[in-house]
Amino acid sequence: MPEPTVIRRATADDLLPCHEVMFASVSDFGRRNGTPLEGTADDWWKGSEAYHRFLAEHAVEWWVAEDPESGGVFGFARTIEREGLLELTEFFVLPGRQSAGVGRQLIERAFPAGRGEVRSIIATTDVRALGRYYGSGTYPQFPFLSLAGTPFEAPVPRELTAHEIDPESPDDLAAIREIEHSVLGFARGEAEVRWLLERRGGYRYLRDGSTVGFAFLGKEEHQGPIAAMEPGDLPGMLLHAETRAAELGLEKIELQVPGPNETAARHLLSRGFRIDPWVNLLMANRPFGQFDRLLPFGPPLFL
Repeated sequence: MPEPTVIRRATADDLLPCHEVMFASVSDFGRRNGTPLEGTADDWWKGSEAYHRFLAEHAVEWWVAEDPESGGVFGFARTIEREGLLELTEFFVLPGRQSAGVGRQLIERAFPAGRGEVRSIIATTDVRALGRYYGSGTYPQFPFLSLAGTPFEAPVPRELTAHEIDPESPDDLAAIREIEHSVLGFARGEAEVRWLLERRGGYRYLRDGSTVGFAFLGKEEHQGPIAAMEPGDLPGMLLHAETRAAELGLEKIELQVPGPNETAARHLLSRGFRIDPWVNLLMANRPFGQFDRLLPFGPPLFL
């Protein structure tokens, strides 16, 4: 009789093996779904290492499935928690090993029932994983789109002022928390905001001296999060984001757009952006947030 799979808590040594499992799983789904991925696991690691190290350091649960004979990792699941929002950021099992209850065991440990006021997942449309997510008490809320395009400089409305966020300013940090509480219902901790500011330019948008939104704008392709107190301010904020990207010489930027955010979707489409064929789903145990005024973090690992 073969030895049972080892399900254990992950360590820092599991970081790269988990990335390789993720890439193999997503590549397999992409081929089956008619949306093949570009690049190799090494290419993706170079571009996403900082994200995975952040998730490893801040995970509240991170579990791996290990082959008892080879000791190799062939599955993992990981979650982060923000106030009462529990997010399953990753759940992957190697193709060919998705049986014998391994996925169920990983989900039960990394995304335990009863934990989190709101439980959310940015999920692919892989039907095998969707079944697990339904089993964990979540269900689809709306599609999660990626819109990409070439940025061009454009005039920003005069009444909108972009103030660069100072990580040492209590006022700036408080403004971000206030907006996130209003828009999402849950705010990032200071450590996460500082991590974002180390990698992306942070901006607070003001009109007549009052804060109306914020944006974290990357120096590479991926952008976000971007949030506004009112959807009508998003076009001006996005014009500023596009202008900044053009000034940095970026040839392409990508933004995550929740399905209900028709203002951002229509604006970006009018600017020549295109919807990527790869569509994700936001799943949760209940409706939450005002996603008509939010563009979450990209790439789509967490909100």
